[in-house]
Amino acid sequence: MTGKKLCVALLGGSYDPVHDGHVALGAYFSSLLQADLLRVIPAGAPWQKGSLGASGQQRAEMASLAFAGLTVPVTIDCQEIERSEQGQATYTIDTLRQVRTELGPQASIVFLMGADQLQRLDTWRDWQQLFEYAHFCVAARPGFALNDTAMPQAVADEFSRRLGTLERIRNTPHGLTYLAQDFAVDISATEIRAALHGGTRANSLVSPLVLDYIEQHNLYKS
Repeated sequence: MTGKKLCVALLGGSYDPVHDGHVALGAYFSSLLQADLLRVIPAGAPWQKGSLGASGQQRAEMASLAFAGLTVPVTIDCQEIERSEQGQATYTIDTLRQVRTELGPQASIVFLMGADQLQRLDTWRDWQQLFEYAHFCVAARPGFALNDTAMPQAVADEFSRRLGTLERIRNTPHGLTYLAQDFAVDISATEIRAALHGGTRANSLVSPLVLDYIEQHNLYKS
């Protein structure tokens, strides 16, 4: 890969359960960035959410099934689950530090997220240091803008001043941001769990392989 940096996209989430919105987000940005690898990172014990309906291993296995059909190489990174099982906190800043240590200082590391996560970014541990380890690409939602009244001013300012092109993000290690205004997926894992509780398979929102897994393991039942 002479003259071309390694580019690894990271997509974290509870994946409780993984749904088509997660897969679409990973596929969209991996294509835009011409990423060499999509690294899917199931959360351990996300401190901003309540208890999860599936175990760490089950969520990792569901993610593996859901992302298997993408053209970009995909790996399931279970480091946050492993830390959680050891009784350790699982913060994104620690995950990015570990990935940076593994990939070295020159690789382009790109953290993918939705606009809803961006609006809470200032509540994340050491959030301003996150840019020292990765770029951030965000999928907008209908009507969303960086001056959204729900957006913390500090986050909007930080994100705006770091805006970069996809080419620069692809060819530099970290520190830039990108907002995909033309991409938005409105699928809620909460809604999917509610449908599953009610006996609906949510066929249009979740991979058939994942739905079969959910049924086989008797997950999300009322």
